[in-house]
Amino acid sequence: MFDQFNAAARSVVLMFSWAPPLVVSAGVLIVAVLVALALHRLVFRGMTRLVRDRDLFWRSIVARTRGLTRLAIIMFCLSIAAGIAPLTRVETSMVRHLLLICFIFLVGWVARTAIHIWSTLYLRRFKLDAEDNLLARKHTTQLSILKRVATLLVLVLTFAAALMTFDGVRQYGVSLLASAGAAGIVVGFALQPLLRNLVAGIQLAITQPIRIDDAVIVENEWGNVEEISSTYVVVRLWDWRRMVLPLTYFIETPFQNWTRESSSLLGTVIIHVDYTAPVSAMRRKLEEIAAASALWDRRVAGLQVLELRQDTMEIRMLVSATSAGRAFDLRCEVREKLIAWLQAEYPGALPRRRTEIASLPEGAAWLPDAAPKPRATVEGN
Repeated sequence: MFDQFNAAARSVVLMFSWAPPLVVSAGVLIVAVLVALALHRLVFRGMTRLVRDRDLFWRSIVARTRGLTRLAIIMFCLSIAAGIAPLTRVETSMVRHLLLICFIFLVGWVARTAIHIWSTLYLRRFKLDAEDNLLARKHTTQLSILKRVATLLVLVLTFAAALMTFDGVRQYGVSLLASAGAAGIVVGFALQPLLRNLVAGIQLAITQPIRIDDAVIVENEWGNVEEISSTYVVVRLWDWRRMVLPLTYFIETPFQNWTRESSSLLGTVIIHVDYTAPVSAMRRKLEEIAAASALWDRRVAGLQVLELRQDTMEIRMLVSATSAGRAFDLRCEVREKLIAWLQAEYPGALPRRRTEIASLPEGAAWLPDAAPKPRATVEGN
């Protein structure tokens, strides 16, 4: 069937033998592109109708592969047209070379799309908005970093393979191997920041000192890890600012990770009260406040006298919550309600300073204010 189509197409082309071969060849290639676009439109419309009633995942796959399938059909039609068109040997070689480059980029495009589809399928099992999202954050972070590294490698290999199809570039690459030692040193120094961040990204994906949505303290700022790219990390600070840090920062610089092993945290509330404050009643009130709060995870609620100072007692209260944000809000709630309770029920328990006024010993009296002495006057004769 294909041979019959090829013979029929050649007979049609021969009908235009009176025209310049270059014009006929250009017309054949243009017709091939138009036929490919029409064919792709029909195929894509059929695929869209096929997945119309399915879930969002399948519809997104069809939409994401639209450009990829269009390029594949155009290449297929052009390869057929190149054998039909009256091209010279040089022109045929140029068209074949162009199709080879397109094929290499198509393979890279397919690999990049496959990586994206596989990562999407893999992450569908995990939900970051879950109450305990430690496992989801672990896999999301690993896959996010490895996906960027794999995409970068695919792009580099694709461009390298496309360049190697040119004889001049291939010969240059062979000649460059003779001086690979010096060239490697120069390239290594030039690409040192990029390579360091690339290696740091792989190390972060394996060891995971940070994950997506981790609560961290960096540069004396509290925030959540919002994005981990192949070269930098974006931390969303508590006031919605964004701090951008290189990947090497989290390998070489100490920082605090509040959700390294679990998203649950202990919140600390420190207050200073008078020595007459009822510690037992305060402990019961803390348990009452925690039990009435929707932020408490029903695990830890305790009160201790941490230290005795000259004028006050330092009281520490511990309450637990399922996340750093909820722990912060719970601390504020406990602090506000306990102080309000002390003001209403035990106002004398609030910090105050004492001054002792001792009475005078028997027979003593306050010294009267000294009256000013009159000036001596000198009378004249």
